[in-house]
Amino acid sequence: MSKRRADYPETPDGRYFVAKQKLWRKTDPALDDTTRRARVKALMQARRAVKLAKQAEDDEALREARQARQAVDVAKIALGERGPVWWDDNAPDETGKHPRNSSYAEWWRGQEASQ
Repeated sequence: MSKRRADYPETPDGRYFVAKQKLWRKTDPALDDTTRRARVKALMQARRAVKLAKQAEDDEALREARQARQAVDVAKIALGERGPVWWDDNAPDETGKHPRNSSYAEWWRGQEASQ
């Protein structure tokens, strides 16, 4: 059974969600719905291409997997989940950190206490 989006805690400022004990940057909220949907669609297509390419084991499949991974990266950058941060208050990108080792440590202690 997969988790629903609501099952992942979100930081109070809406920049990150927590999954597997790490902060993951959320999609740029300034994207309009049509743009966001198109970029999510491109991301899902790229992820499917990675999966298909990994199933084959020849040199062509390896090239295709590399290209598909690059397409995933491009899509995630376009969504604001990688690359330059989408906020403008000079706060650092804390993607990949455990919340207790970030500026969200106090908030995370409260999350852990309520579980």
